[in-house]
Amino acid sequence: MTMKKMTILFPGSYMNYHVIDDDMSEEFQAAEKTELFNTVLFNYDNWLAGDKLKLTDYSNISNPVIYRGWMLKPEEYQRLYEELEANGIHLLTKPEAYSNMHLFQNVYRLIKDDAAKMIYFPDRKVDLETVKRQFNRFMVKDSVKSVKGTEFPTYFDQSTSQAEFDEAMKTFYKYRGDLLTGGICVKEYLDLKRYDGMTNEFRVFYANGKIISVSKNSKQPESVNKLPMELAEKYLGLNSPYYTIDYAELADGSWKIIEAGDGSVSGLSAGQDAVEYYQAIYHAFVELAD
Repeated sequence: MTMKKMTILFPGSYMNYHVIDDDMSEEFQAAEKTELFNTVLFNYDNWLAGDKLKLTDYSNISNPVIYRGWMLKPEEYQRLYEELEANGIHLLTKPEAYSNMHLFQNVYRLIKDDAAKMIYFPDRKVDLETVKRQFNRFMVKDSVKSVKGTEFPTYFDQSTSQAEFDEAMKTFYKYRGDLLTGGICVKEYLDLKRYDGMTNEFRVFYANGKIISVSKNSKQPESVNKLPMELAEKYLGLNSPYYTIDYAELADGSWKIIEAGDGSVSGLSAGQDAVEYYQAIYHAFVELAD
């Protein structure tokens, strides 16, 4: 009996969309190695710039198709979804489900019991007095990403004036550039526990109502406290078939959710076994395949 294959859509490279994007090549090769998937590439960069959508193969596609690639703004994902639909190709994650998990303000209401507290400013006009009434220290991201690893401050505190904050935000907007998405999320800054200088963070992938992987997500040593699985299991079955939640241990030994995202555009952890991951993805979703 021939094993049913699923289809994964990957971004092709900028120069030639028939070749996998270099930064996605490890995942592409892992998916191929499983022999469980048909892998299809598309003209990601040119399509994003407004060109017609082009795929490397239209004949060997089984629905639903799993997208694994770069982050798209909700309106870009909607466009991709609709253009594929016009060709009879159905992405696993519908646009509404993508936005449910990709935009932090949307998922926050579902995870707030165990997440860092957050105030959302949809118009991007952050009123610091409002923030300082709630948080002693706080950090900033847009609806999707922060700019950590840059000169933008890791956090602000009660000593920060509105003028200082507004000036610092110019740097934030410079780094996010065209990738800026949604409004501004101001989050309570948490003291994270460190082991050999590394925080203790775990990324959990959820697929079709199951946990399919739990991986160390900050290059922490082996001898760390493990993520309590009862906490991870509490967030099964959110408003998407495929998503991630990132958890971190705090300095006092408790655990908090620090991020969430759509599974299609969430990266694997450094050192995570990509072949094992793709095998898990297949077994989670194969029952949905046509």
